[in-house]
Amino acid sequence: MTCCEGWTACNGFSLLVLLLLGVILNAIPLVVNLVDEDEVFQNPISCFERWLPGIIGAGLMAIPATTMSLAARKRACCNNKSGMFLSSLLNVITVIGGGYCLLVSFQALWEGPLICNSQGNSTLSCELSLRNLTVHHLESFNLQWFFNDSCVALTDFNNPYINDTGTRNGLNFDSLENKHRIIHFSVYLGLLLVGFLEILFGLSQILIGFLGCLCDGVSKPRRNQIV
Repeated sequence: MTCCEGWTACNGFSLLVLLLLGVILNAIPLVVNLVDEDEVFQNPISCFERWLPGIIGAGLMAIPATTMSLAARKRACCNNKSGMFLSSLLNVITVIGGGYCLLVSFQALWEGPLICNSQGNSTLSCELSLRNLTVHHLESFNLQWFFNDSCVALTDFNNPYINDTGTRNGLNFDSLENKHRIIHFSVYLGLLLVGFLEILFGLSQILIGFLGCLCDGVSKPRRNQIV
């Protein structure tokens, strides 16, 4: 196996791990909703779980490049220039999917879970529009909704997660508010890292694929090798 094939196979294994991790992370809030409310989308932790960033972006869009790259271990398709070129093209889809996962996750971390807005856990505030993925100023980015004792305003009597005593329990699973905050932060921080890593691995495979096309770095079939 040449260096091009070896790097391609390593990328394929890495993308497979990230693909599975993205799907699992995206499924966590959906499963929690199903267990708590017996509904998948009626009372979501976040509007952005409906965008399926881990299942579609980091998952489905990475399958073609992952399959192609893993085939390099057996020299099934990446042992020629056309195979390396096709691998590069498929990784463009991976980069787009990773970028989608990263943008949605960043926006989710920016806004926080639904319980931290004035409409509580209402799905009325969810709008599946590309306008939600607008660019914000990084200097104004903060995670106060997570690091504060509570993200629910004591004067917000319309929010179903406010308690009568106004006590703050810190970050733990003792209250539904804290449970949703921890799940939201953990899931979208993980998806943010998954999307970022998929972009890096996708770009690296695009580069190595074009190098394999330009150089004599691809292997010859076994039957043509002299023993």
